[in-house]
Amino acid sequence: MPTEYGCPLYEGNKPNADASIVAIVRMAGAFILGKTTTTEFTVLNSGPKTTNPHDPARTPGGSSAGSAAAVADFQAPLSFGTQTGGSVIRPASYTGTFAMKPTFNTIAGGGIKVASLEFDTIGYFARSIDDLQLLSKVLNIFLEDSVKEIPLREIKVGFVKSPYWPRAGPGTTAAMKSAANILRDHGVTVEDVEFPVEFNDAKALSRMFKVIFVTNSGASFYKDYLMDTTNTKLDPEVRAFVEDAPKFHREEIRQAFDDYAALRPVFDEMASKYSALVTPSAPDEAPLGIGDMGSATFNSVWTGAHMPVIQVPAFAGPNGMPVGLSLVAPRYCDQDLLSIAKILSEPLMNEGSWQNR
Repeated sequence: MPTEYGCPLYEGNKPNADASIVAIVRMAGAFILGKTTTTEFTVLNSGPKTTNPHDPARTPGGSSAGSAAAVADFQAPLSFGTQTGGSVIRPASYTGTFAMKPTFNTIAGGGIKVASLEFDTIGYFARSIDDLQLLSKVLNIFLEDSVKEIPLREIKVGFVKSPYWPRAGPGTTAAMKSAANILRDHGVTVEDVEFPVEFNDAKALSRMFKVIFVTNSGASFYKDYLMDTTNTKLDPEVRAFVEDAPKFHREEIRQAFDDYAALRPVFDEMASKYSALVTPSAPDEAPLGIGDMGSATFNSVWTGAHMPVIQVPAFAGPNGMPVGLSLVAPRYCDQDLLSIAKILSEPLMNEGSWQNR
């Protein structure tokens, strides 16, 4: 099956074997319908001609543009994507689908085109939590057996705005407020959660992510850089990853890795006090046009933290486009998160503005 990574360098490429994740679902009886579009090597913010099924004048988000659009448009019940920053959760929000980014490295990545070994996580899109649970079971990421039915009145959620909150648009700010009110009305304990003070700096968090993202991607794309002997097959932005990676000083690279290692247990502790954290999936509705696929501002911190995230498409923005919210849990609490998402999504979907628009 053609696998071109959104890049002219791989035009006509047909691997001899399935990626591990495709082989697993095929052995479980899945019927593979086809491939979907992506931005070049998943790292660009534009590229494919795919549009948003709810408004062709808007982007479906990226990099997993086709995967989100195919599920939202009822072309397929399930699809895969990868997330380095926000490439699963954000397009799911823009297209009104459910999606899950599991705990980092709980799904084998053999056969995928890697951008960042530190961040890349296989995720999946669906139109229900039930389907996310089904696919999670097939992928063997049920990591604990502690889940039980929990009444809404026994659930406690923490609303986390993060240091990126000033970048939230009207659709996202309204969704966070509405979600808190809906859950409170159903007996859920809702609390505002302060970001850990040592990581409450948007500029510093973005720099940490950039240092690792660029240096990882520069190494990942170096072979492709050498293969592009005419300098015409790779997008200049992809070439820039290779050329810019050596510009980061070794001390800054080491510090970025050390900071993420320190951040993860702190974030696990923050999340462990709640049944789930609730946080934005995207800054707002999908932007107009397909030249800007949106920002991973609200996603990359959770990707870097290696925590499981489930996107719930419950709300609509000022232009009638979907706006989702993310549920987050500590690392390796994927099964618990799926169960809580199943419970919380019912009132959110029933009373949120997206389903009732």
